[in-house]
Amino acid sequence: MKGLYQVAAALAASPLVLSVPNTNPLTPRATTFNNPVLWQDHPDLDVFRVGDVFYYSSSTFAYSPGAPVLKSYDLVNWEPVSHSVPELNFGSKYNLNGTGSAYVKGIWASSLRYRASNDKFYWMGCVEGKTHIWTSPGNGAAKNKGEVSNWNWTSNPPINSCYYDCGILVDDDDTMYVVYGNTDISVAQLSADGLKQVKSQSVYKHSGETIEGSRMYKINGYYYIFVTRPASAEYVLRSKSVWGPYTMKTILSNIKGPLSSAGVAHQGGIVGTADNKWYYAAFLDAYPGGRIPVLAPITWTSDGWPQLVTDNGSWGKSYPMPVQTTKTVASPLGTDEFKGTSLSHEWEWNHNPDKTKFRLLGGADGGLVLQTADVTNDLFAARNTLTHRIMGPKSSGTFRLDISKMKDGDRAGAVLFRDRAAYIGIHKDGETSTIVMVNGLTLSEDNWSTTGRGNVAARGPNVGAGTGEVWFRITADITPAFGTNTERTTSFAYSIDGGRTYANLGPAFGMSNSWRYFTGYRFGVFNFATKAKGGEVTVKSFGMQLV
Repeated sequence: MKGLYQVAAALAASPLVLSVPNTNPLTPRATTFNNPVLWQDHPDLDVFRVGDVFYYSSSTFAYSPGAPVLKSYDLVNWEPVSHSVPELNFGSKYNLNGTGSAYVKGIWASSLRYRASNDKFYWMGCVEGKTHIWTSPGNGAAKNKGEVSNWNWTSNPPINSCYYDCGILVDDDDTMYVVYGNTDISVAQLSADGLKQVKSQSVYKHSGETIEGSRMYKINGYYYIFVTRPASAEYVLRSKSVWGPYTMKTILSNIKGPLSSAGVAHQGGIVGTADNKWYYAAFLDAYPGGRIPVLAPITWTSDGWPQLVTDNGSWGKSYPMPVQTTKTVASPLGTDEFKGTSLSHEWEWNHNPDKTKFRLLGGADGGLVLQTADVTNDLFAARNTLTHRIMGPKSSGTFRLDISKMKDGDRAGAVLFRDRAAYIGIHKDGETSTIVMVNGLTLSEDNWSTTGRGNVAARGPNVGAGTGEVWFRITADITPAFGTNTERTTSFAYSIDGGRTYANLGPAFGMSNSWRYFTGYRFGVFNFATKAKGGEVTVKSFGMQLV
């Protein structure tokens, strides 16, 4: 993000924040790192290295664009640089245009790899029963120490088989394989261009418990398949042949994690550094914030099996820094004034957006114009809600909105977005614009249809016709409370004096700890019509900082 905050003071002020000092780009030569490496919702991670650059792909479900690509130089500090799936081309419901919604569907447990022989990145994921494939030229990544100057993703015809929880392998002889499956693990060999299936074969059948989340590697002549037992263990299968037979060993099972009230680290993969040090990256179930990445070193036994490095049997809260480098990536904290020609890759819409109803103003002042894209009284059915991951353990997101062009019946504001949601915003009725806090927005866990369209829990001042800018701030505590009855809370505030002072509005909002929606809470900004389209707001800036 542009205009980085100086976060050193905040890090020193709160003992909770000490868990994420690696988010501070001012200390690139730190000798240790703390878990989690990125306190944001980035689940089902697939991590690999090209030259000096590590890449990370994760799940996004119905959010669009999908399958974010993050990069790092040290496996600890990460920056989003692209999305492998710029448009969810999986069916009309991903457009949220009256044909139903795709909440909790879409992209999960997919895979991303780089193939040096044709300088191409491949993304694959099973969606709606087919394996979708997007590719991008690497722009000479292999020759440029892993750097990619420009991403240009192209959709390819899908494979008419579901590669469930898949992992891509480019073998030493350049043959491409995909490992996939739930309990019955299979390997598919792909065509020379990597776009079609040549054959598929079951290579390991497990009994008595579910295994999934496959990742595949070729190391020192052995094929390794890492699989998870959700949500508490990680196993590894090994064979001298890609087709088996495979032998299984346990990497971890029910070990204590680095954070309390969070799950066991699982469903990840391994990655090696340039100097042949190896790490296992996984995620913790850490609701209400979602599933967040953690990292630990691995060692190898004399007979070639990986072993997790623990701290007296627990996942370490800190470890030595994997890579010493002066290269840095942008902090996830800071202010975005929307001055570019496209949205930065921190942002994702609630579904595919209506591209005719938003635009970036560019220029020195910047700004993002959100026109009303739907007439509805249901926020979950409204297109073009723009979301941003929350930074843990506690952070604020502040949206600066120009509301002067709202129309009668319009609803706009800042939302804490998930299946149980709340917002602070403007209700425009006639010539009156009233600041309100609304809660009671809910989706059914049975079919993700709307069960609650919200109730006005508190009213603030009427800001009058022709009012220009209003600031809305959401402060969210996403300290893990998974598996507990504790409700982490969020507060809402507004400013009408240019962002100098803020007034809280409404009761504290209790967040859900349920895993069933899978993704964690997000900050979001929205604008929809309840009477007629034609109104608009301009998002002048968004700032996120730890509190």
